[in-house]
Amino acid sequence: MDGRHLSRLLEEAVARRPDRPAVEDERGRSQTYADLDRAADRVAARLARWGIDRGDRVGLWLPKSLEAVAAIHGILRAGGVYVPVDPTGPAGRAEGIFTDSGARAVVVAAKLAPALRQAWEGRESAPRLIVVADDAASDALAPEDADWSEVLADDAPSPLPPSREADDLAYILFTSGSTGKPKGVMLSHANAFTFLEWCRDALGPWSDDDRYSSHAPFHFDLSIFDLYVACLNAGTLVLIGETLAKEPAALGDYIQDKRISVWYSAPSILAMMTELGRLDRPGYTPPRVVLFAGEVFPIAPLRKLRTLWPDADLWNLYGPTETNVCTALEIPRVIGDEQAGPFPIGFACPPLIGRVVDEEGRTLAAGALGELVIAGPGVMRGYFGRDDLTEAAFFTADDGVKWYRTGDLVIDDGAGCYHFHGRRDRMVKKRGYRIELGEIESALYRHEGVDRAAVIAESDDAGVSIAAFVALKPEGRKSLIAMKRHCSIHLPNYMIPDRITFLDRLPATSTDKVDYQKLKALAVEEV
Repeated sequence: MDGRHLSRLLEEAVARRPDRPAVEDERGRSQTYADLDRAADRVAARLARWGIDRGDRVGLWLPKSLEAVAAIHGILRAGGVYVPVDPTGPAGRAEGIFTDSGARAVVVAAKLAPALRQAWEGRESAPRLIVVADDAASDALAPEDADWSEVLADDAPSPLPPSREADDLAYILFTSGSTGKPKGVMLSHANAFTFLEWCRDALGPWSDDDRYSSHAPFHFDLSIFDLYVACLNAGTLVLIGETLAKEPAALGDYIQDKRISVWYSAPSILAMMTELGRLDRPGYTPPRVVLFAGEVFPIAPLRKLRTLWPDADLWNLYGPTETNVCTALEIPRVIGDEQAGPFPIGFACPPLIGRVVDEEGRTLAAGALGELVIAGPGVMRGYFGRDDLTEAAFFTADDGVKWYRTGDLVIDDGAGCYHFHGRRDRMVKKRGYRIELGEIESALYRHEGVDRAAVIAESDDAGVSIAAFVALKPEGRKSLIAMKRHCSIHLPNYMIPDRITFLDRLPATSTDKVDYQKLKALAVEEV
């Protein structure tokens, strides 16, 4: 087996520090590396008994928990590919992702299992479930499925692991799609290790006693750092559940109480913590390393964070899911008054390389605005089952190098440091999540009363907000509550519009396309 395989990280950590706490949750539960290794082994054994083999996809639909971490490691140990889905999102979206990925099994929370079964109703075959018990467990199991506690108690001999290679897929992360359908980004073990090895070398040195936050949900690419750098260093992963993750005041206490030394989140969370987290209280011990990614960090809250945590190593990390982190910049200890806007997204992370190109893929001179393209071993394999999207995402230069088009507009300052200047398309970032506005529009059109719909995004120092404009059919009834409820059925929470405005008709261009510029002006008038 190739050493650059994520399943090796747990094996090496348990060999080094079996009694070290590997995972802790906010309820006070914990697992040592020996405990985690045993749980992962039992999950892998059950999947193998069900015929799950190298390269098979296994879904993950449960809240942040010790069980979720063990399931991920178990899937990897079985040679499988884990496909995590937002546990707060609608069942229809989860079912669609699991179906599109060809998942043969799903590890699911008992409270979510009935909705998943209902979404699968009428299909000839559906994935088998490993159901993680809660108060609803008694009604969640079907004869062909397995209860989590039953899996862990199974003493059947562990089968020999399948052959595993660095180029095997490790996980598929589904992101918002412009056509209204999520697209699955395929990342291999080698892709992940490219990032992890850069983290080890560039962000260290690491302490044996480091305690890593797990703020990002497991379907979000920031979680790759949390899960595997903690394991790489045999440190402790401190889980932050979906509810607590959105409470900046409580997070300030949690960092202190849990002695978190390495923090990673979207900038918006850190910005809110500077306002509500009481980070200036006497005796407060901030994290030693603070990483942020997923969106622009406005300079005012970043300057305040630097003042509150003057000795922390702050890093601005950038990269789409397709590359994980591909550029980075360390924030100076003192942010001078001359820094009037956001910091650059930084320099390419070796061994990845970057270029700024025009629409034809030709390299632009320093100082010119163009699209950032990335090449190297950290770039995704492609989009699962979508060769058309994969082909459109890459181009091959005259020198034979295959480049990924990020869609982000940047300027190279001449020293190889990239300054971000927005997007080419209609994708935005909100609290670190990538959102295609077209997917929200597609969901709105599923409402039987909608005649026409359009969505725009607005941004200010407080972050990104999403506004939807809807024109109804003659028989349609204007109900904000009903429209929000409709969105909650088809979209994850972070994609539900912040504002929905009903119009008699949407402004249109001379070619009868939606006039988004007029809608943006209208949105400004409404505020």
